[in-house]
Amino acid sequence: MFLTEREHNVLYYLAQGYKNNEIGVELNISVHTVKAHLETIYDKLGATNRVQAVIKALQLKCIDMTELVK
Repeated sequence: MFLTEREHNVLYYLAQGYKNNEIGVELNISVHTVKAHLETIYDKLGATNRVQAVIKALQLKCIDMTELVK
C-alpha cells in the first residue's frame, strides 16, 4: 500500500477508536504530528473524516480486521 509505516501505525490506532492524544502517547509523537499524519492519510485514501478513512482502509486492505483484534 502507499501509506508509510508511521501512517499505517496511526491508522491502526485510529481504527481501534483511539483519540489523537492517545495515538500520540502510543507512538511517542505530538498531537500536532498525529493530526498531520491524519491529514495525509485522509488525502491518500480520499477520506474526509476518521470513519471514512477506516472504512476505505479496510476496503483497500490497508488494514486487516484481524490486526484489530486484541
